Amino acid sequence: MSEAKILIVDDEEAARYGMRRALKNYGVSEAGSVDEARQQLAATRPALMLLDINLPGTSGLDYLRELAAQTDAPPVVMITAHGNERTAVEAIKAGAYDYLAKPFEVDELRLVVKNALEAASLKRENQRLRAELKAAQGLGELLGGSEPMRRIFDLINKVAATDVTVLLHGESGTGKELVARAIHEQSQTRRRGQFVAMNCAALPSELIESELFGHERGAFTGAAGQRKGKFELADGGTIFLDEIGDMSLNTQAKLLRVLEERKIERLGSAQAIPIDVRVISATNRDLQTAVAQEKFRADLYYRLRVVQIDLPPLRVRRADISLLAEHFLTAYAAKYQLKCTTISPAALKRLVAYDWPGNVRELRNAIERSAVLADSASLQAEDLPAEINAASKTPHDKPAETFQRATPAAEPADILPIPYLADFREARREFERAYIERVLNETGGNVTRAAERVGMHRQSLQQKLKDLGLTRRYVLNDEAPDSADE
Repeated sequence: MSEAKILIVDDEEAARYGMRRALKNYGVSEAGSVDEARQQLAATRPALMLLDINLPGTSGLDYLRELAAQTDAPPVVMITAHGNERTAVEAIKAGAYDYLAKPFEVDELRLVVKNALEAASLKRENQRLRAELKAAQGLGELLGGSEPMRRIFDLINKVAATDVTVLLHGESGTGKELVARAIHEQSQTRRRGQFVAMNCAALPSELIESELFGHERGAFTGAAGQRKGKFELADGGTIFLDEIGDMSLNTQAKLLRVLEERKIERLGSAQAIPIDVRVISATNRDLQTAVAQEKFRADLYYRLRVVQIDLPPLRVRRADISLLAEHFLTAYAAKYQLKCTTISPAALKRLVAYDWPGNVRELRNAIERSAVLADSASLQAEDLPAEINAASKTPHDKPAETFQRATPAAEPADILPIPYLADFREARREFERAYIERVLNETGGNVTRAAERVGMHRQSLQQKLKDLGLTRRYVLNDEAPDSADE
């Protein structure tokens, strides 16, 4: 017998027999009541259910409402008595895909089943594509399709399923708080609680303990009343301790005690308060070096880094820059009602070429500034901040006399200098040809290394070789250059 794709739920054996014969090519399982249907549903996982409204015990309509609350339930086609269209409409509102009124023709049954199965298949495909898109592009505001970010997303999904303590390490602006929020939101239990963030470098050491653990009235000068700390507020959820490397040694000792005992004491009180909190910390410092220099407690370091996630800087995930830039531009265009909604190829090229010392935060700020000041519907290279344009210029952007001063006197005669030509476009073409040919000779004809040296993408250099008629001399697969002359 073929794998069951359709579950028929009807208390009339003759009705089940007729539908089973009509749908024999699909593979069918049967149930005469809702209780039997639940058992068959768990055993066969059908792609479609034909459900009669009039059933003994629990009615088909009540069972439909039960199925509608389940995320993995199959689509349902309701079977109704003739003239009971009002109930059929109610069933559609309750989540049924379609309905059939008895008696119905075999062709009508087959058509409804065919359409329902196709709709179910399309829904599953859409869910799969959405899941792939989410995995490729990110979690919430944490975006990226590059291999480094795919590894980060995989780690987030793994640690989110546990209560393990996590240490996030990365340069400023790499999105450490976004990763912490993603871990919290992906958790099945913690996401029901609060996500409480605290910057450990933003407060003086005499106030940070009050912020973390709370205080009682009169605990210190200015403590006019009782106040809950961050740990109490995050009870049942997640606390994110940013810049943990700036915490004083005295506070580190108290934090270690909290992590070990899972209890806090408010300042000015000796009462221990139990807490249930996941701790995620972050730093841009090398804590191992800080431990060696006795600036950070070794026992706290190992307690915090049960799992360590190293966030890649933007310069090593350049493939994500265009995705991030377009995401930020879309967001700011909507926020400020801007006409600038796209990024020109020239601007995008310079964004990708820039090293972004401030990482994603710097990119976001640059896009916001540029979009607000742009005069056209497309963000142009000249709209970008000066430091990006200055850093992204290639040798072709520089004046000709600069190259003349920089060119060594011993250049081969057949490469540089080039002869004077009255036509500017032809002169520029000859110069590009001579310049690129020199670089390729210096790299042994290796296109990838030559592209890195001139600041171009490999594919762009390959196209330039074709445009300049150099493809016969310099092959495009990074092997040695062809010995044949042009």
